[in-house]
Amino acid sequence: MNTAHMDNSTRAQVLVQALPYLERYYGKTIVVKYGGNAMVSEELKEQVMEDIVLLSMVGIKVVLVHGGGPEMSDLMKRLGKVPEFVDGLRVTDSETIEIAEMILAGKINKSLVNLLQMKGGKAAGLSGIDGRMIEAEFKDERLGYVGNVTKVNAEPIFALLDNGYIPVISTIGCDANGNIFNINGDTAAGKIAPAVHAERLIMMTDIEGIMKDREDTGSLIPELNVEEAEQMIADGTVSGGMIPKVRCCIDALKAGVKASVIIDGRVPHATLMEILTNEGAGTMIKEK
Repeated sequence: MNTAHMDNSTRAQVLVQALPYLERYYGKTIVVKYGGNAMVSEELKEQVMEDIVLLSMVGIKVVLVHGGGPEMSDLMKRLGKVPEFVDGLRVTDSETIEIAEMILAGKINKSLVNLLQMKGGKAAGLSGIDGRMIEAEFKDERLGYVGNVTKVNAEPIFALLDNGYIPVISTIGCDANGNIFNINGDTAAGKIAPAVHAERLIMMTDIEGIMKDREDTGSLIPELNVEEAEQMIADGTVSGGMIPKVRCCIDALKAGVKASVIIDGRVPHATLMEILTNEGAGTMIKEK
């Protein structure tokens, strides 16, 4: 909502209407998986960071989990490597995992931390290697250093949250043998959310949410339960790249997260709309 031309009375009414939602989430933790067009567009990126800082300032604990696939692919091409994917996952050889560390744990992570701080927040970057936060194993030999998450050690995240920081997490994992893994961002967020006892997992994507008809934006489904979501995967209504997102939401719910939401990251302030309004944004999946 553009507040530039609001009078003071209207601003006050907006705040009063948000109060029940602020009370509901005060002191609670939400996990936001951030990527897609919201990350590519500088204007949308600033709005997402503003949303997260605002939520943090009013007492809601936010954990930001980010991807960075497009920037990884861009650097690979500049270095003469052709990105290759199997079942939607990036084939990651020994050179590619070094690129993943540079882009995810380095460039993107630190730029997001810096932007959050420019917006007035307290933020600190982590990768899954820090404190052995994301432990993983080889997922598939065809994929190389792509990891399957075996354990999330949430202590480093809690340490930041308890001191008023917004943890910004890049999804690089490790194992006891010193191997470094590229972890799918959606998968990592789905594992981190229950580990930090999140009230809600928000998955930002490039479409409106789950639709009955992918060609009809008017067929958006605002709410589903787990059984309905699984049926939509089985009958092909949910397909392609949405399948892993929906499965991550389902897994998070089964592990104790109260609700998972797939929202359109192209919509300005979609995160605030989801948390601080009754209508929300996108598609919410609940256990029952």
